[in-house]
Amino acid sequence: MDTFSPTGTIMIVDDTPANIGVLFDSLSELGYKVLVAKDGESGLEKIGQEFPDLVLLDVMMPGMDGFEVCEKLKADESTKDIPVIFMTALSETKEKVRAFEAGAVDYVTKPFQTEEVNARVLTHIRIRQLQEDLETEVECRRRAEEQLKVVNAELEERVAERTTDLREALQQVEALKDQLEGQVEHLQEEIEREHNFSEIIGKSRALMEVLEKVEMVAKTDATVLITGESGTGKELVARAVHGASDLSAGPLIKVNCGAIAANLVESELFGHEKGSFTGALAQRKGRFELADGGTLFLDEIGELSPEVQVKLLRVLQEGEFERLGGADTIKVKVRIICATHRDLAKLVEKGEFREDLYYRLNVFPIENPPLRMRKTDIPLLADFFLDKFSRKFGKSISGFDEAVAKRLLEHSWPGNIRELQNSIERAVILCKGELIDFGNFIDSRSPDKGGAPQGLDELDKFERKIYLRAMKQANWKIGGPEGAAALLDRPVSTVRDRVKKLGLEPGDSE
Repeated sequence: MDTFSPTGTIMIVDDTPANIGVLFDSLSELGYKVLVAKDGESGLEKIGQEFPDLVLLDVMMPGMDGFEVCEKLKADESTKDIPVIFMTALSETKEKVRAFEAGAVDYVTKPFQTEEVNARVLTHIRIRQLQEDLETEVECRRRAEEQLKVVNAELEERVAERTTDLREALQQVEALKDQLEGQVEHLQEEIEREHNFSEIIGKSRALMEVLEKVEMVAKTDATVLITGESGTGKELVARAVHGASDLSAGPLIKVNCGAIAANLVESELFGHEKGSFTGALAQRKGRFELADGGTLFLDEIGELSPEVQVKLLRVLQEGEFERLGGADTIKVKVRIICATHRDLAKLVEKGEFREDLYYRLNVFPIENPPLRMRKTDIPLLADFFLDKFSRKFGKSISGFDEAVAKRLLEHSWPGNIRELQNSIERAVILCKGELIDFGNFIDSRSPDKGGAPQGLDELDKFERKIYLRAMKQANWKIGGPEGAAALLDRPVSTVRDRVKKLGLEPGDSE
């Protein structure tokens, strides 16, 4: 149950005594400290002195009207973050648009109901407090990172003093690597047991068509190209193809082509010889060799550079390659499964992807449907994630209340299964009772046009701010020790995907 209690200071700016009296009484009864101003000039003066948590602002006032007052508040650095709710008797759409352009977060139409005003005030007070909490958390993380940098600097000094010992240790590690690679097959079998066909949850017709294609192609050696939006579970489909194939006893090796630096992809795929480049202290097998006798899953295939595309085409056609810096030709028998959320055909038209490689990969395409095309699967997936996270966090949650269950079906889920999973994980963490309710989704207001709880939209705004700050701090680099992924403690592929989905670009402001 939501235990949020109204606190804070509310400023009412209105030239109508009757309105002031009603609002003053109702808000005071809720526990707010209420301040009053009867015109725009005195309102600006009091706001600059008291810095309230929210302003209820009348539009039509003598002298300075509400639009001008709001614009002045938003132009002042000290008051620009104070949320403003307009009170207006005007119902024209252009006036509402003008209110939001002036910087308002909401509006109520006169004559208003005090219950509606109270609810809107409570919502925006809560949002602001959540934002402040989030900013505090980000600041704590920044300080922790600064402390970590100091510790790292001290460690680097110690490493410099023990260079010889570390080189000997590195040689021992390289000697053990071959032994560890020999265990890959067993590790892959464990992964297969955890990510098998049974983890593909659903019974919709769209999903059944995918599974029918999996069954048709699994027993062949045909190359499979899995397409679909991010978060639709393309890797699970790849695992299903491998698990139902004659190569299921062999390893399933995964390579995320978008998460590896461009200058390292070739070494990652084909391996390298000792001394082939700076830092190559020992021979290293590539993913193709490790996948010999099994399946190689190339995720985000559309991110490969043209140079690597040429070498990949040769392996697909002839089943052989050379390690980086090596002269010996290595032959392998590997089944290739690729996945991408990008339109490879359009990349071919733009000259960004080789046409011959595209046709070689597109032997048997499987299009993974977005979650919005699998509405009947949403309750099954929601129950699966609810059970998973309830056990993970040691909670006894029996299900979703009726309103939340309905809203889950209404939402378009642009982030697909991954968005659903993350939303339910967050709701389980926040839930204090036996049922997930709207309080666990931060906000219980009506859905937007896409059907999403608006509280989730607010969190998206906060997430955008966090990612934008991290990208700026990292000089718009995602990978590497000082990249945004390291600052956010998130996988490179996740950060790259979120930056793209959020539409972040250099020059963007918070």
